[in-house]
Amino acid sequence: MGIDKYNEECRKIVMRYASEWRQTVERMGRWIDFDNDYKTLNLTFMESVWWAFGEIYKKGMVYRGLRVMPYSTACTTPLSNFEAGQAYRDVNDPAITVAFPLVDDPKTSFLAWTTTPWTLPANLALCVHPDYTYIKIHDQERDQNFILHENLLKTLYKDPKKAKFKKIGQFQGIDLEGWRYVPAFEYFTEQYEDKAFRVVVDTYVTDADGTGIVQQAPAFGEDDHRIAIASGVLRDDEMPPCPIDDRGIFTKEVPDFAGLHVKSADSGIQKMLKAKGRLIVQSTINHSYPHCWRSGTPLIYRAIPSWFIRVQPVVDQLVTLNEGTRWVPQSVGDNRFGNWLANARDWNVSRNRYWGNPIPIWASEDYEEIVCVGSVAELEKLSGVTGITDLHRDKIDHITIPSQKGKGQLKRVEEVFDCWFESGSMPYAQQHYPFENKELFERTHPADFVSEGIDQTRGWFYTLLVLSTHLFGVAPWKNLIVTGLVLAADGKKMSKSLKNYPDPNLIIDKYGADATRMFLVNSPIVRGDNLRFREEGVREVISRVLLPWLNSFRFFIGHVSLLKKVTGVDFVYNPHASVSNNVMDRWILARCQSLIKLVREEMAAYRLYTIIPRLLDLIDELTNWYIRFNRKRLKGEDGKEDTVMALNTLFETLFTLCRTMSSYTPFLTENLYQSLRQYIPEDPAEGDTRSIHFLGFPEVKEEYFDADIERQVQRMQAVIDLTRYIREKNNISLKVPLKELLVFHPDDQFLDDVKSLQRYIASELNVRDVIFTSDEGLSGVRYRAVADWAVLGRKLRKDLGRVKNALPNVSSDAVREYVSTGKINVDGIELVAGDLTVQRYLELPSSAEGQFATHTDNDVVVRLDIQVHPDLQAEWLARELTNRVQKLRKKAGLQATDDVHVFYRFEQGEGSELLAALGQHTDIIQKTVGSLPVDVKERKPGSKLIIEEEQEIADVKFDLYLVEL
Repeated sequence: MGIDKYNEECRKIVMRYASEWRQTVERMGRWIDFDNDYKTLNLTFMESVWWAFGEIYKKGMVYRGLRVMPYSTACTTPLSNFEAGQAYRDVNDPAITVAFPLVDDPKTSFLAWTTTPWTLPANLALCVHPDYTYIKIHDQERDQNFILHENLLKTLYKDPKKAKFKKIGQFQGIDLEGWRYVPAFEYFTEQYEDKAFRVVVDTYVTDADGTGIVQQAPAFGEDDHRIAIASGVLRDDEMPPCPIDDRGIFTKEVPDFAGLHVKSADSGIQKMLKAKGRLIVQSTINHSYPHCWRSGTPLIYRAIPSWFIRVQPVVDQLVTLNEGTRWVPQSVGDNRFGNWLANARDWNVSRNRYWGNPIPIWASEDYEEIVCVGSVAELEKLSGVTGITDLHRDKIDHITIPSQKGKGQLKRVEEVFDCWFESGSMPYAQQHYPFENKELFERTHPADFVSEGIDQTRGWFYTLLVLSTHLFGVAPWKNLIVTGLVLAADGKKMSKSLKNYPDPNLIIDKYGADATRMFLVNSPIVRGDNLRFREEGVREVISRVLLPWLNSFRFFIGHVSLLKKVTGVDFVYNPHASVSNNVMDRWILARCQSLIKLVREEMAAYRLYTIIPRLLDLIDELTNWYIRFNRKRLKGEDGKEDTVMALNTLFETLFTLCRTMSSYTPFLTENLYQSLRQYIPEDPAEGDTRSIHFLGFPEVKEEYFDADIERQVQRMQAVIDLTRYIREKNNISLKVPLKELLVFHPDDQFLDDVKSLQRYIASELNVRDVIFTSDEGLSGVRYRAVADWAVLGRKLRKDLGRVKNALPNVSSDAVREYVSTGKINVDGIELVAGDLTVQRYLELPSSAEGQFATHTDNDVVVRLDIQVHPDLQAEWLARELTNRVQKLRKKAGLQATDDVHVFYRFEQGEGSELLAALGQHTDIIQKTVGSLPVDVKERKPGSKLIIEEEQEIADVKFDLYLVEL
């Protein structure tokens, strides 16, 4: 079809996927300026790539060499070593042992083991390790002599102990050097007989498997090629026998297998070896083998002329520059990437393809005259061709440059750049540097951060660093964030053919981009580990995070409307409100500042994964603690001013969540902000406030921090959580009032902290009496010690069993003393602080088992009276009813001396328990509120209503009325 038509089709494909990419990226909420993007096919980008290559060429860091490289027969192009490392797969290959008879002793053969039979027609040598010991044996069944490594007889025999052979000689590897053998095939015997087909030595040979003798095919093995040159089998500029074409098909040089692909020829080669009596052992092996990352086909190694950039001379500089940058996680940069750099080899940057950026080298046929072009202007000047607007092959391959040495016309070499060279040039090529934007690039390079998948440690990260080091002598990034790979739920790579993953677009449409983003950011991939994608995980983000967050927002909107309805006051957020006296207000605002501070610190360190757990905490604290504990305040029970203060606190918390999390959940925060915005007074100093994403990141309000209150509430939460657990375990609803809760802790400050919040504890847990004590005798607190046996075992070794058996019998007093002294003797073994973990617990007498239940978090201990007392229920209901009447009086602005009638109204069939409690505790109620509530049916016609309000006690709704006497 021609290069021009082929390249035009490639261009269409790029542009098609560009639009799909834009749609997906924008739907996911990534803020990218697509209207001013760059594409590697643009002339400006391609020209900057030429400039970069030209600068490196001027430094003498580009050369043309013959190198055995990973080669894709499907793509008909060599690959770089890091590309070859990107797609290993487990495959079954032949594993054969072949005999190579000695020229001087045809009854004795070297045994060489190989997993690539197809390379044998091009064999030129056998390699042994100079320091290994090799033995000569007589195989009695075959009546032949074999030479192989002394410890690798298992390759020849299933059970060497039962095999029938006799050792008849022994040699060091170095002694075998130069011994001549008869090759398995004679296609190249005449051409190489004088210098090939002999034993060479090198320390790369291993004794891990095989025979300790490696057959050498210099055209198909990097070490083979190196050793052949070092041993004089080949000259360094000599092409070794390579009887295959670019597609991996055997040529007529090997007539027996001509027309076959190398992998397809394996079986025919084995048959011919067997017919010749050379195939001694025939088996298969399952091993990890490199595949082409583009086509998915097995790679081969092949000697080809290629263009290289020298990397080895700058390895030390690469390592040093990398060490000066921050990686997240750091271990990837130090280990995986650091080790790769330390062993970096020269980079093959040429590819035999049609589509791509052409390598800008024009050369004579003998390559003695070479011109490297670094710009369009330079090419036009040297060639005399003007008006060049495209640098792809079909547009410039015809352009020639007159020779300055009388060699006619210089033609462009056929190769194009490795695409990783283009990717690695992105920092400057996107700016068309140095032809444009010179100041902009120099101001913004190195980049603040680079982020990509962990598979790019040998790809993009590597090429970025190599090119930046050569061109500028600096690392191209200050921070590098490595993400893991998203795998299918079964742990396998996502595969379109296997359909083992849900369509990402459907996931985003079904659950939203925010849920998908949060699931990914709170997953192992942001730590550089792999993630098994589960659709259920995205769904859980909605139920655990987004819905509670949204519900708290709706709660706020509802109570702002209630404030307006009841008081006529329009709520307006006051960002400069004085610090509230309410403990829970001060606590939630302090927690907001902690979140802001954490996000600032962690985002500055590019640790995204620490943020979401803290966000989850704040949402839980907002919904299950702040709102739960302040519902009555927010409804207005403590007066208008207190309601506005509580709403201001709730607004600030929601506003803080939106501003802090806008980069994590851009759509939800924008939606919430547009509703919250109506309550924010205009402030010209704030700038453009049309979007949450236009606002600056919130600053920490130091005056809101209160370490004492945060500590107090945290300790209160511990007591409440432990006691809730006891209620749940014993199936006692929170609506059932209980008599007594005992809280034990040896530290008086702990007790003082929770005492200050006693009213919240008693109200939330519905207990009449809360007792705080540090008296172990009174409460019955005891001590026990437990151990992390895996950790302690490394210290105690053989004595671990003694401690394990004796520890349960150590007395409470002994463990208590261990807390004080940090020393304890367990069955004669001395243990010190840190060896054991001490737990406090309550030991209940058998007589109290049905009355009390206990729980501990190994710090505070609680004991709850779990007996249900009916009289307590009535007393609690009466107390709640009295409390509602008192708050209604306060809301109506009544003084203690103002007497009123109190009426109630229940729906038919409702309120029997409340009415019974009213009857049982008449005296207490009348004494507290001044009159006894009665049914509204008894209200006199024409009496003046002061206030009425709906109430709810123990899930029963009713109306309360205050009427003038």
